[in-house]
Amino acid sequence: MDIEPVDAAPTRGFGRVVLRQRWDDLVFLHWPVEPERVAPLLPVGTRPDTLDGLTYVGLIGFRMVGLGLGIGPGVPYFGSFWETNVRLYSVDGAGRRAVVFRSLDASRLVPVLVARATLRLPYMWSSMGLARDGDRLSYRCRRRWPGPTGATSRIEVRVDDPIAEPTPLEHFVTARWALHTRAYGRTLHLPNWHPRWPLHRAELLALDDELVTAAGLPPPDGPPTSVLYSPGVPVVFGPPRATAVRGD
Repeated sequence: MDIEPVDAAPTRGFGRVVLRQRWDDLVFLHWPVEPERVAPLLPVGTRPDTLDGLTYVGLIGFRMVGLGLGIGPGVPYFGSFWETNVRLYSVDGAGRRAVVFRSLDASRLVPVLVARATLRLPYMWSSMGLARDGDRLSYRCRRRWPGPTGATSRIEVRVDDPIAEPTPLEHFVTARWALHTRAYGRTLHLPNWHPRWPLHRAELLALDDELVTAAGLPPPDGPPTSVLYSPGVPVVFGPPRATAVRGD
């Protein structure tokens, strides 16, 4: 099986746009993990994507802005909210790299209910926010529903200089152009596209997180290997397609 390259700025590989949005003020924390420890958590027909024999667990906080259908305007009020997600990295039988979300905490209940009902994504309703003091950013999250209720996360970083050329690891954990999810008895591949990430390295000042373990993942072994920040990008999603899975 040929695996698609890790491409920081690919050509958009789909026509019709089904969703549009913007992701702002992102912080990316990543820890290495042995692939066999997370393989059972991935959708049928996918396996952990690896770099130098390891895969990664990501904890990402950001602001979703202007979520809307197709090329139309963003949904007022409900289309903008804070989000914190826990994710893994996958590759399917066609060699397509993607993200698998173990949890997505969001600060608006309506988008949570819609995403859970349509694509069966593990969205959670949470209290969330971001405090900014110059180059210091503090992200907070407390889960409301469905559970485990009360699970919290607090991330504080100092944003450093822009990155001219990301390392192979920085490309691997950010240059992702699809998600894999399991819905309606099928494994789906949902492609996205956005401009190349404007990335900054960042210094982790504080971390107190319960979301990674609440997502069924092993506790992180020490501080994150990679800490990154991005001011954000506009994003569009194409229509989902079922992956070819033996036995479907």
